[in-house]
Amino acid sequence: MNEREYALIEEMIPLLISHGDGDFTPEQKETAYKFRKFLDHLPGGFLIYRSNNSEEIIYANAALVRMFECDSVEEFKEYTSNSFRGVVYPDDYWDVQTSIHQQITVGGNNLDYVEYRILTKKGNLRYVEDYGHYIQTNVGDIYYVFITDSTSKIEKQQREHLQRMEVIEALSVNYDSILYVDLDTDTVYPYRFSNRLSKQFDGKMQSKIYSWLSEDFVNSWVHPDDRERIREILSPEYIRANLVGSNTYYANFMCVYGDELQYMQLRIVDVKNNGHISQVVIGSRNIEEEIKQEMQQKTILENALNDANLANVAKNTFLSNMSHDMRTPLNALFGYLELAKKSLDDKTKLEKHLDSVQKAGKQLLDLVDKVLEISYLESKDFHFNEEVCNLKDIIAEIYDALLPVAKKKKINFALDHSAVNYPEVYVDKDQFKQVLGHIINNAVEYTAKGGTVDFTVEEIPSASSEFAAYRFVVRDTGIGIAPESLEKIFEPFERENNSTHSGVFGSGLGLTIAKQIIDGMGGSITAESRVGVGSTFTVVVSFRLSEKKDDESNTDDVEEFIKGKKILVVEDNEINLEIETELLEDLGLTVEPAENGQIAVDKMQAAQPGEYLFILMDIQMPVMDGWQATEAIRNLDNPEIANIPIIALSANAFESDKRLSAKNGMNAHLNKPVDIPALLNSIKKTVMNK
Repeated sequence: MNEREYALIEEMIPLLISHGDGDFTPEQKETAYKFRKFLDHLPGGFLIYRSNNSEEIIYANAALVRMFECDSVEEFKEYTSNSFRGVVYPDDYWDVQTSIHQQITVGGNNLDYVEYRILTKKGNLRYVEDYGHYIQTNVGDIYYVFITDSTSKIEKQQREHLQRMEVIEALSVNYDSILYVDLDTDTVYPYRFSNRLSKQFDGKMQSKIYSWLSEDFVNSWVHPDDRERIREILSPEYIRANLVGSNTYYANFMCVYGDELQYMQLRIVDVKNNGHISQVVIGSRNIEEEIKQEMQQKTILENALNDANLANVAKNTFLSNMSHDMRTPLNALFGYLELAKKSLDDKTKLEKHLDSVQKAGKQLLDLVDKVLEISYLESKDFHFNEEVCNLKDIIAEIYDALLPVAKKKKINFALDHSAVNYPEVYVDKDQFKQVLGHIINNAVEYTAKGGTVDFTVEEIPSASSEFAAYRFVVRDTGIGIAPESLEKIFEPFERENNSTHSGVFGSGLGLTIAKQIIDGMGGSITAESRVGVGSTFTVVVSFRLSEKKDDESNTDDVEEFIKGKKILVVEDNEINLEIETELLEDLGLTVEPAENGQIAVDKMQAAQPGEYLFILMDIQMPVMDGWQATEAIRNLDNPEIANIPIIALSANAFESDKRLSAKNGMNAHLNKPVDIPALLNSIKKTVMNK
């Protein structure tokens, strides 16, 4: 509003105040009426009040009355106590009065501008802007004021501020420096700054020129290799271009801090995100740990890939060796079978060829068993079944089994277990026999004729009175192992030579199996060797002591007991059934065959009590498997039939298979091919002693 307009209003004020009363001409009264009508139609509020202590309201237009949500001027005056003090929100009044007084006194033009809040009659808090003018008239000193509602503008500013603060609050969790930048005005204000930016802000929370600060920051702290890139990234043009369609982006860079090289990250966020990009927040943080972790993860992945490649090479080598070693006994099998066919009339040659067939078959079976054993040991299903055993008996069994082989090669095979004082221990006998069997068998196989194999067992001090520790040492004068192979001797898919190079048939998996079993028992296995001199394998393991001893079953009387008895053999494979039938009939048993589990159940339903001595049950069969058949038999009505002894005979040789057999009601579980001594022992335990 210019001076002429102010002068015109001042001229009309006396008429407006008098409302046409007093010593005025008709024309003046008409003018006053029209002026009041004009003011009532203004979109903003208009107020006249006295400048004395009463601050009495002389005039308020219709717009101001509506602003206070009153229905009439009278209601407005009553609500405000007819004073300017009643117009202003109480908490803001003294600040408003102080500001008006200072502006009128110091400004010299009798004009003032203040912002404050009002409370409407309906209880709504509004923000207003007050443009006031102090004048002296013949009716007293007064203020006339134009008042506009700025609530929407203030609320918008508050929302924008809140949005900025939310962004800043989110950044503040991880960021050591947070700057608020206005690109339009080229200003930057710090909400937080690190030691790196303290110099640029003189250690104070104060505004700076953004273009200067960004350039100084780049030159002072950014590594020379990254300066040009970060300078571009911090430029207003780059910021605006990269925040189009996205409210944030970031850049990593190297920072020089003292003598250290640190990794930092800048994140730039568009605060308003309203199409015009000007107000942004820039946060910086140290990402040293993240970069290190990233690099470590990269190294881990590279190592894993390298290990996978090495494992793949080892596996391919293993499969190549296995292909050769499987074909060796297979070729022998087919070759000797052909020779056997040609020697049907020569009994001596025929027996020799069949012995060779049997030897090749055992080699092939041993190879398959070891591959399956490794797979089982690596599965989650593997566990140990400890029972009271005599260590000296276990050692003697292994020694007795391998002594004939050693004698045939004229190897001096010596055993010394005199230093074992407490042989009665809890141990998984079968698993531990595997360990010692693999080690000693290798020693015998890879020792030339006339060599020496020493097997020594001694008890060593143990920290627990309930356990005893034992050291098993197998020392040979064999071919030895090269240092590069010795490092990987216990790893799966590794062995020093295939059978072609070593001259000895073997899968090379025995030591892997031994190592996994001993690790599972909490023990250790180590190897020392010199090529051409020999090898020494040492196993150290602790076992829980026991004074009890499991008496092994004597099966001498079993064959007499079973002669003439009838059994049910459940087997779907014709060749297996033929072999099993002949072996069982040689023991004096009468064999009744059943081709699957369902037929076995039907036969048992029709059987008389005592008709069958026991059932020899395969597991994997069509129609109904062995576990299902056993469960069905156990649920038969006749208890004598339902409780018949059932012995599993299966190629399912894992411990989990044996547990499932027991769970489904089988009395014992034997592995294929049928082992007659093991079968006789099971018969004694499950049939004779039931």
